[in-house]
Amino acid sequence: MEIFDSIAISSRIRLARNVRGLKFYTKLDNDEDANYITSSVMEVLEDFDVFNFLSLNELSLNECNALFEQHLISRELIANKDISSLAISEDEKIIVMINEEDHIREQCLESGFNLYKPFRRLSKIDDAILQKLPIAFDEELGFITASPSNLGTGMRASVMLFLPALERTLKLAELFERAGNAGLTIRGIYGEGSSATGYYYQISNQGSFGLSENQIIDKVSEFIYSVCSEEKEMREVLLENEKDGLLDETMRAYGVLTNCHSLEETEMMELLSKIKLGCVLGFMQLEDEKQFQKLYTEGSSANLKEIFGFEDKKKEIIKRAEYISSKVKALIKIKKL
Repeated sequence: MEIFDSIAISSRIRLARNVRGLKFYTKLDNDEDANYITSSVMEVLEDFDVFNFLSLNELSLNECNALFEQHLISRELIANKDISSLAISEDEKIIVMINEEDHIREQCLESGFNLYKPFRRLSKIDDAILQKLPIAFDEELGFITASPSNLGTGMRASVMLFLPALERTLKLAELFERAGNAGLTIRGIYGEGSSATGYYYQISNQGSFGLSENQIIDKVSEFIYSVCSEEKEMREVLLENEKDGLLDETMRAYGVLTNCHSLEETEMMELLSKIKLGCVLGFMQLEDEKQFQKLYTEGSSANLKEIFGFEDKKKEIIKRAEYISSKVKALIKIKKL
């Protein structure tokens, strides 16, 4: 929904599937089973758009971490890198992880707030996998998954939100309680096990048992709509009550990012988010939303090392400062108020 473009950053659908008769990845005891799963999925995907196939055992740990920072793979896939692999569509919106927590994790990520768009696209691939592979399914339990929370449809529907106003007005405790009562969960920018950084929160369904795919999407979407409406309202309250303080704070963040000599990753996240807040409040003009959003990833440790090819920590914080500073200067224009 365009009215919430500055709040809802992305929408993701993820489906968990397992091959009938094979042990879960933590119990896979031979390469033959892992190779069977990988080759079977690759064969299915050959009938679709161009996919790039990567075996994690052929990648360095830093290359794997860079993919994780880009939200393309999970920590579990990296932990099992000796037998895990992934397929990435040409536009990098569809990712199929193989031999992760489940044998197959299909996911589609789209910008903005629209869970049905990634679901429709991912469903075509899922239908093909279900037709060509013996996927574990029970009439009462639904799809059999490594985690009981994924039984049923095996679906996780999630939306990444930018919620500076709700955080600053101390509304998050109430939001977490409401989410829990609605059967939803709120996590940080990197999903399960991560803390919130730079006002970013990921909201998704807790379980999928007893609900259809459409019911899950509608349930999450209804809650997200209410959260976005509250965030929009609270931004207006902030602007009315704290304009001078917010103007000073966001301008200071811009000053630091465009003039610093060294920059730690966490500080970068926080300062970028303050500048983003300045943009949504009308203090600054953002020239390219997509390119600005990429800075969170490009400035992260593993991706920065991939861009510049270095290992030294001292070089990292200096290179980050140089890179982010030049990008912010190009992407942000200060408005005359």
